[in-house]
Amino acid sequence: MMMATKSKKPDKAGEKANNFVVATNRKARHNYSILETFEAGVVLVGTEVKSLRDGQASLVDAFATIDDGEVWLHNLHIAEYHHGSWTNHAPRRNRKLLMHRRQIDTLVGKIRDGNLTLVPLSMYFVDGKVKVELALARGKEARDKRQDLAKRDAQREVVRELGRRAKGMA
Repeated sequence: MMMATKSKKPDKAGEKANNFVVATNRKARHNYSILETFEAGVVLVGTEVKSLRDGQASLVDAFATIDDGEVWLHNLHIAEYHHGSWTNHAPRRNRKLLMHRRQIDTLVGKIRDGNLTLVPLSMYFVDGKVKVELALARGKEARDKRQDLAKRDAQREVVRELGRRAKGMA
């Protein structure tokens, strides 16, 4: 007699294998104070997706705007697909972002109130779909950047000293 068994849950490692980061904007956290983050889908053409799978993207100088109730990503560079033909895409075209209407409305209100901007932090695949992590951010001044660097250096020294004491070296 056969006993019914429970089906196994999908393996988390298998799910993570399909999710990978294509590009990150490392200078964004240095130049901006991140207030809030959002995830948005990106409208792309076929050769752009193929190029992204090859890791050919750059978020340097990229920013998002809200025009007529739609979110657009500007200055995102996706290199042309090397096996593409006449169907290849323009590398720096404006790309539409997909977000819920409520999210867009809250972003419009927050951007209108203060001098905030939308900055892409990273671009990645989730279940075969391209997503962008957008940050609602305020620009830092030079003194703020210096203070952040000083805090990071001080924290690094504290961690080093604690490590030395734990090992009995100091």
